Amino acid sequence: MLLNRIWIGMFVVAFVVAASKLIFWQDTMIFKELVDSLFAAAETGFTISIGLTGMICLWMGIMKVGEEGGAVRVLTRLVSPLFSRLFPEVPKEHPAVGAMMMNFSANMLGLDNAATPIGLKAMGELQKLNPEKEKASNAQIMFLVLNTSGLTIIPVSVFAILAANKMDSPSSVFLPILMATFCASIIGLIIVSIKQRINLLNGVVLAYLGSITLLLGGLLYYIMNNPENGEVISNIFGNALIFVIIIGFMLMAIRRKVNVYESFILGAKDGFQVAIKIIPYLIAMLAAIAVFRASGSLDAILSGIAELAIYMGVVANEWIDALPVAFMKPLSGSGARGALQDIINTFGPNSMQTKIAATMQGSTETTFYVLAVYFGSVGIKNTRYAAGVGLLADLAGVIAAIIISYLFYSNA
Repeated sequence: MLLNRIWIGMFVVAFVVAASKLIFWQDTMIFKELVDSLFAAAETGFTISIGLTGMICLWMGIMKVGEEGGAVRVLTRLVSPLFSRLFPEVPKEHPAVGAMMMNFSANMLGLDNAATPIGLKAMGELQKLNPEKEKASNAQIMFLVLNTSGLTIIPVSVFAILAANKMDSPSSVFLPILMATFCASIIGLIIVSIKQRINLLNGVVLAYLGSITLLLGGLLYYIMNNPENGEVISNIFGNALIFVIIIGFMLMAIRRKVNVYESFILGAKDGFQVAIKIIPYLIAMLAAIAVFRASGSLDAILSGIAELAIYMGVVANEWIDALPVAFMKPLSGSGARGALQDIINTFGPNSMQTKIAATMQGSTETTFYVLAVYFGSVGIKNTRYAAGVGLLADLAGVIAAIIISYLFYSNA
C-alpha cells in the first residue's frame, strides 16, 4: 500500500537525517526534538479531534434532516438531465443513477465518509453493466474522475478543522474552495469527455456547465478588480448560503412531517461514530509529519522549491508552505487533514499559509484512495486512464487554489 510506504518512509528519512545531524554536525538535541514533536503531535491530534467531533456531529445531523426531508432527492432531479448525457451507457432508470447522484450530493456537501458507502454501491451497480469485469468501463472512469475531482459546495471537514483551531472566520474559505474545486472538476470532465468522445457542446450540458461557469467567472472577475472585497464577499455569501441550506433542509423536513429534532439527533450520533474513526488516522499522520518536519527534512524540500520559485521570479511564496497538503491529498484525506493541522500549528489559524492550505484541502479528493477502494470493491484490475486523469484534475485544483487564494486574501 502506497500510503503505508510513505508513512514509514517519513519516519525512516527523519531518523536518517537526525542521525546525520548528530554524527556530522554534533546536534545533540535533535533526537530530543524528534521525540518531543512526536508526543506533542499526539496530544494536538486528540485535542483537535474534540473540536472536530462537535462540527462533524452538527453537519451529519443537518444532512440527516436533509435526507429525510427529501433534499437529496430534489438535488438528484436537478442534475439528472446532465448526468444522463455524461453517462450514455447507463439507462436512465438504472439503480446506478440514484446511487451516483447521492454520492455526488454527499461529496458536494463535503461529507467524505458518508459518500464512500454510497459510492461503493454505485460502483457495484455500474459493474453490473460492465461487459469486461476486470477492465474499467467508460461510465466507471467518468464516475471515478468526477468523484476524485471532488466538487464541493460545503467543505464540512475543512470548516471543522478551522473552527476547532479558532480561526476568526472559517467560512471565509467557502468561495475560494468552491471555485478551485470547480476548476478541478471541469478539467477532469473535459479530459474524460475527449477520451470517451462525449459531446460537451450539447445544449443541456452547456446550459448546466455554462450557468455555473458564468456565475463563478463573474464573481471571480469582480474579485480580481476589487481584491479588497474578496474575503468580505466570501464571508457574506458563504454564511448566507450555508444558513439558507440549513433552513431549506428544515422546511422540507417539516413539510414531510419529519421530526426534525429526532432526525438531527440520529444524524449527529452517526457523526460521532465517524469522528471517532478519524482520530487514529489524524494522530498517525500528525506524528509522521511532526518528526519529518522536526528533523529538517520537510523544510529542506520546501526550501528547494522556494529557491526554484525565486529563481523563476515568483515573489509571493506562502503557497510553498502549504504544499504538504497538496502532496498528501491524492494519497489520503486523513493525511491531508494532518498536513493542514501541522500548517495551522506552525503558522497560525489566520495565516495566509493556512488559508491557502485549507483551499487546497477542499479543492480535490483523495485520488489514489478512491481508485483503490472503489475499483478494488468490484475487482477491477485494469483502471485504464483513470489515475492519470484524476491526478491532472488534482493538479488543476491545486493551481487554482493557489491563484484564487491570493486573489481573495492577499489584500485582507
